[in-house]
This record gives sequence, C-alpha cells and structure tokens, in this order.
Amino acid sequence: MHELRYPIGIQDFRKIRNDNYVYVDKTRMIHQLITSGVYFFLSRPRRFGKSLLLNTIKEIFSGSKDLFEGLWIADQWDWSQKRPVIKLSFANIGHKNLGLEPAIQKALDEIAVEYGLKISEVSIDQRFKELLKTLATRDGKVVLLVDEYDKPIIDYLGEDAAKAQQNREVIKTFYSVIKDADDLLQFVCITGVSKFSKVSIFSDLNNLNDISLHPTYSTLVGITQDELEQYFGAAIAQKEKGDIEIRAKLRNWYNGYTWDAQRWVYNPFSILSFLESGTLRNYWFETGTPTFLVESIRNAGHYNLNEEDFVSLLSLSSFDLAQPEFNSILFQTGYLTFSEVNFEEDWCKLRYPNREVKQSLEQLLMDAYKYEKGTSLPSVLKLRQALVQNDLPQVINIINSIFASIPSDLWQKASELHYHALIHLAFNLLGTYLRSQVQNAIGLCDAIVETESHIYVFEFKLDQSAEIALNQIFERDYLGPYQADLRKKVAIGLNFSSTSKSVEAHLVREVE
Repeated sequence: MHELRYPIGIQDFRKIRNDNYVYVDKTRMIHQLITSGVYFFLSRPRRFGKSLLLNTIKEIFSGSKDLFEGLWIADQWDWSQKRPVIKLSFANIGHKNLGLEPAIQKALDEIAVEYGLKISEVSIDQRFKELLKTLATRDGKVVLLVDEYDKPIIDYLGEDAAKAQQNREVIKTFYSVIKDADDLLQFVCITGVSKFSKVSIFSDLNNLNDISLHPTYSTLVGITQDELEQYFGAAIAQKEKGDIEIRAKLRNWYNGYTWDAQRWVYNPFSILSFLESGTLRNYWFETGTPTFLVESIRNAGHYNLNEEDFVSLLSLSSFDLAQPEFNSILFQTGYLTFSEVNFEEDWCKLRYPNREVKQSLEQLLMDAYKYEKGTSLPSVLKLRQALVQNDLPQVINIINSIFASIPSDLWQKASELHYHALIHLAFNLLGTYLRSQVQNAIGLCDAIVETESHIYVFEFKLDQSAEIALNQIFERDYLGPYQADLRKKVAIGLNFSSTSKSVEAHLVREVE
C-alpha cells in the first residue's frame, strides 16, 4: 500500500499538492461559497484548517489550474479569469514586536512590492484604501482574504486589557475601508477564532455574511466521517488489525464537533496526528491554550457544564471584551459544541465534542483553580494508582495535595462550590483511566469510582463533619444499585476544613 503523507500543520495548498500530501477535497463547497456572494466571515477553533481554506481560495482566484487537477473544481471554474489577491494573516505579521499599526503598514508595503506598486498614504486605513484602488484599477477587482483577524486582540486578553482594546480600535479602523470598497472587491473572506461584537469590530461592515453557523458550510473545515473513510480508510483498516475497536475509539477521541447538530467533523490536526503516529493521545490541547481563557476561568470562580441547560444562540454569537460570556468563550474556542440547536427559537444545548476536549478542559479548569500549570494530571494518575491498590491513606494525601497549592486569598473567599469543583474535576479526570463518575443532581452522591476489585462511593462536606458525609451515603442508599455486584464496596465520607485547607477528617466503612 502506498504510504500516505499527512499534512499536519501545513497551511499551504500549493505545498500540499506539489509534495503529494493528502488533500481532503473541499473545493465543491468552496466553489459554492465564492460564487454565492462577496462578503463572508467564518469563526472556527484553532487548528481547524481556516488558513488552508483561505490559501486554497487564493490559488483558485490566482488561476493555479494545475494544482487542482483531479479535484471537483478542476472543470467547474473559469481558470482564465484571474484576480489579484491580497491575503493578510494577523498571526504572523509581527504585531507583538512591531506594534499593530507598524506591522500592518509593513504587510501592506510587502503586498505593494509583490504587485510592483507604490503607495504613498500614511495612515493604515488610507494606505489600505490606496492599495485596493491602485491594484483594482490596474488588474481588476481584488480578492481580500484575512486570516486570524482577532489574533492581535486575543494575544492580550487576560494579560493586558488596555492593549487588547487599543488593538481592537486599530483593527476597526482598518476594516472601515472595506465598507465603501464595493467597486474594488470581488470577494472577501475573514476568519478567526472568536466573533467579537459587530458593534465593536465590524460596525461598518454590516454587509458581512457570518457563515459560522450556516448549515451549508458546517463542514467547510474539519473532516467528516465519510471523508475520513474515503481518504484514510485503508490506513485505518491497517491499524484495525491491531485494535479491532479503533474506529469507535477515534470517534470517541476526535470526532463530535458540529455547528448545526446535523453534521459532525473530526479535528483535522488531531486525527491526522493520530494517523501519522498511531497513538491515541491529546494532540489539540498540547498546541497551546489562549491565556485569556485561563484568566476567564479563574475569574468565574467555578464552572460546571450542565448539558440540559438551554443557552441563547445570541449569547454564543458574539464576544464582548468588557464582559465575556463563559459559554461563548468555550464554544468559540472549541471546548464546547452543540448537542441540540433550534435556530428558529434561538436556543441550543451544549456538550463537550469528544474525549480529547473534555479531558483538556477539565485539566485546564483544575490547573486554573489551583493556580498551577501542567501539574494536575500527575496527581490524578497517583490517585488512580492509590485506588487500584486500595491505599486509602494515600488517597487522602493526594486529595490534600490537590488543595495545597491554592493561594491563601482564594481560600478566604472560597465557597463550597469551589471545593466541589476541584474535587469533582479530579474525579472526572480520573474517569479517563478508571470507571469514575461525578454526580451533580440533588440526592446523588458526589463521586463513584470502580476498580477491578472495589467500588468506592465518596461524599464530601465543607466545615461540617465526616460523620455527616458518611451517614448520607447510607441514608440515601447510594450503594443500592450495586447490591448484586461481587466487588468490595467502600463508603468514604470526607470533611474539608476551610481553616486547615485540607481534609480535616474522614471515615471509611466497608460494606458487605
């Protein structure tokens, strides 16, 4: 079998085609997009192929017919009708080193040199307008592609709010040019992770068609199950010889993203990384998490996803710098997706897309609440080992260690929700390695963990008593559903002290 080349992290369509990497053909949907209007905006999480999408559009309008041989669009497009293309990526213009305005100036100058033009205006909006007008007059209407428009804002959220606000105003000024450039523009597509409020960013671009939740384009980026089988089915079949359940595992780990609750896609970065390495692991989270997300989590104090809650679509559709809505942040950054959606009634329900993201967010939440970075997982793994070995004193030590690093000022204002959030996150993460579930509804126990030999039932209290916690397990018959199970059953009541910042007392009772 011919060995496939996986384009992991490659955003250059020309490189993918010339160097024989696998390209999942999205050109039919791209054709529909570029022939159905002029102004478009697409929000998707990082590592989802937005840059490759724009690069592909660039090559189409540049008339690069040879690159599209064998793809759907090859005989559907008039390749003689070339258009000048301005492609700006705010991810690599150097805004952190140069400052945003000088970085935009430099990028515009480089584009002018590329097309053999001279521009003389000073301010970025007038310079941009001059570039558009000069290029369109000479070569015809311009195609404008803007990638990661929000990067100069997101980079400063959570660490320098004033700079984020300043950059927002610069970007707003820059985009103001587009509104009055109808006669100069053939096609415009702007992409980013977050959709900031139109009032603050795109106030002059009220003709911008937001296709982020448009059912027609729900699979414009990402890899569907059918595409996975079409392009990578043979490779997966080879791996299936070593693990007959690999297809189900891949769906559980990397599939599940949806923007219409009708069609689902895999994260391309993660699934391609698996196909190359053959190892199921968390690839997406390792590529970096926005600083502002960690800060937002800390400021929220606690977060618990209830998949039965109704959430307004309006609250997800924009991102307010002054008062970011937590579900909106998590949805736009890819940590949450639809489980149900009703566009007509403007509501949805949210869930984690897959195991990779659920594990990522829970570890992120736990690290954020502890004010430590990258330290939660070892604690969880030690907790697993202690439970497997039925070493309950070590279990208590590990639980205490989870709370030990929390800053004193946070302890002083901590509520029972914060204690429960941390311990529940630890047991949720434990569920990746053991059968562990955390209950939240009234009348259900705090945590249940199953090993090969034991069933542990935990109840946690804050500034009460271990006896109250233990008694509740039996009064409410939390072990009732496990009566027929032959494994040993252990009830554990723990009481946390806000004074000592630890488990003050615990009681253990083994049940026959």
